Amino acid sequence: MTETPTGDANANDNLDSGSAIGRRRDLAQSKGSQAYQQRRREIALAAGNVFYERGYADTTISDIAKGLETDRATLYYYFTNKQEIFDAVVSELAEADVTYAEQVQASAEPSLTKLRQLVTGLMNSYGEHYPLLYVYVRENLAAVGDERTVWSEQMRTVNRRYDTAVTAVVQEGLDDGTIRPLASARVLAFGIIGMVGWTNRWFAPDRSAEDAETIGAAYADMVVQGLATRPTTGAG
Repeated sequence: MTETPTGDANANDNLDSGSAIGRRRDLAQSKGSQAYQQRRREIALAAGNVFYERGYADTTISDIAKGLETDRATLYYYFTNKQEIFDAVVSELAEADVTYAEQVQASAEPSLTKLRQLVTGLMNSYGEHYPLLYVYVRENLAAVGDERTVWSEQMRTVNRRYDTAVTAVVQEGLDDGTIRPLASARVLAFGIIGMVGWTNRWFAPDRSAEDAETIGAAYADMVVQGLATRPTTGAG
């Protein structure tokens, strides 16, 4: 699922706590006001468009400031560098997706219903948080700089948890006979995840003929009807 190399020529494009703006930022973060945190989130989500267009490695703080029609000083009041802009919100979104997948996997619903929920849930998340999660899909977690090693390991763990949840749902269907044994649970699960993830190549909410909900429902039908041992209805 990872495609874009992340050798980062702009890794030092940051402002540490020793500067006046850095001290103001640290003070604001220590207070943790709701308005300040909300603005951080808004900036990070908006910056996703810049990361998506330029690629994470080639994006600088100046690029983000220009894309958001603001200045570098404003960004530095909220973030130390571009890594912090990207990592904080992506971690939150990815964790929300994996938590949802684990909840679906642990539910008492039939396995095919769970698969439908997983496919539609992931596609809806891509659409709702476009394009930031697509930038993450393209990020090569094995090639990050030393300053992002801890974050990279955390996100690999999140990825493994998601893969495990989907694989467990497929295995459940194989075990109870509702899913055809076309391949191992792992192969089928990775195929499902990859199919939805590949939409990063062509889906854009403002340009695509279908919205994320419609695409998710169609993909869910493809998965469920393709894997079911017996014909199914839209309910899965």
